[in-house]
Amino acid sequence: MSGASGNPRAALTLSGIHANIDQYHILEGVDLVVPAGELTVLLGRNGAGKSTTLRTIMGLTTIKAGRVRFGDHDITGWPTPRIARAGIAFVPEHMGVFGQLTVRENLVLAAINGPMDEDRLAWLLDLFPPLKKFWDRPAGNLSGGQKQMLAIGRAVIEPRQLLLIDEPTKGLAPAIINDLADALEQLKAEKVSILLVEQNFNFSRRLGQSVAVMNDGRVVHTGSMAELATDDALQHRLLGLGLGAHQ
Repeated sequence: MSGASGNPRAALTLSGIHANIDQYHILEGVDLVVPAGELTVLLGRNGAGKSTTLRTIMGLTTIKAGRVRFGDHDITGWPTPRIARAGIAFVPEHMGVFGQLTVRENLVLAAINGPMDEDRLAWLLDLFPPLKKFWDRPAGNLSGGQKQMLAIGRAVIEPRQLLLIDEPTKGLAPAIINDLADALEQLKAEKVSILLVEQNFNFSRRLGQSVAVMNDGRVVHTGSMAELATDDALQHRLLGLGLGAHQ
């Protein structure tokens, strides 16, 4: 997909984004570029504005100033369903699966353009084997990690150009986190553009290619994840952590 003017490899470009939640001014001029076909990690302390940034991209928070470009399209102010149809999928922190419905029914509902493609479904079930194992069970009976797999599966059951994922490892056991990382590695190999908000730095540095760090509603650092992962002083300055630590 061709990118925004001046950056042909940008899947997404945020320019000077200001956004409020109720009376609170959360985003204070966010500038961010998500390279096409890469996994970008958005880091920062609690309250920095990371989740609000994802919600604003999806049209779930009103933009007061600034522009959002998705490829060649200025999507500022678009309603959420139109943004989703354009090719952006969102996996919120609380997953958004339907607990009373089966795994199969959750995926059927997510395939908004018609019946699920059999080849893509086979790829998805290979990516997340527990979904096949619990195919006809209510999603509410799944473990936290399995629900997270289903949430991501719902987001990619149809091809997407950009995937927004908010804190997928929160509350998960280490073994499940490793399985989730393996699955996201495969999505990276498919050249899906991914913007990942995450607090687990070890998980982030394993997956991330580029990184942006937020503080007080602004992006205060951008660069390669490899650079941040090997610069202990930079980690301490931006995030208050050192190599091998979890934020």
